[in-house]
Amino acid sequence: LHAQCLQRLQSPHMDLCHVPATREKGWYLALMAPNVKGPNYAWLDPSRLYCHPQGLQDCVADLLQPFQGDAIDMVAGIDAMGFILGAAAAATLQKGFLAIRKAGHLCVQTVAQPYTDYSGREKVMEVRTDAISPGQRILLVDQWVETGGTMRAAIELVERLGGVVAAPLCVPTGVAAICMENSEGGKWIQERYKCSHCVPPRLQPHFDQH
Repeated sequence: LHAQCLQRLQSPHMDLCHVPATREKGWYLALMAPNVKGPNYAWLDPSRLYCHPQGLQDCVADLLQPFQGDAIDMVAGIDAMGFILGAAAAATLQKGFLAIRKAGHLCVQTVAQPYTDYSGREKVMEVRTDAISPGQRILLVDQWVETGGTMRAAIELVERLGGVVAAPLCVPTGVAAICMENSEGGKWIQERYKCSHCVPPRLQPHFDQH
């Protein structure tokens, strides 16, 4: 898988109908497209993964596997690519989906949280105030956790509204992303919340050192 991922991460073309005979965890990471536009963009584009029917299904299944048996009341996805995985996870769990938006897009009462994203830009995200009831257990989903700033802001919003980014018996849980990098912010989240991601341990250093 390591050699396959490295080879396909560097390839601009991929057969979106191909399914490997052995589908080990993370096989679909090789579907992601490499950055061809320079340093102002993320180093990988997972949207090609979402185009692959089996790849998307297996990715969502792997993200949700650690939460099997956990009490989750709602799934929240972070603007914008987290909407894709979050909505897919919500549909799989048969739960509602809450969109956590970048500021300025919601025409209802909101609560806002400033944050710094992976590129160092200062931003603000918002969530509607009427969607989360006190004590509701929320599974937060985003496409990627790099520096952790975006996810920490989403956690802050959920908890300010009384939601719990935690499931049964008050054990911290509820954060899922394709990759959680071992950055300072990524480690902060993983130390405090139950987390799920799709990168096998032997590939993690490659994703951390991109």
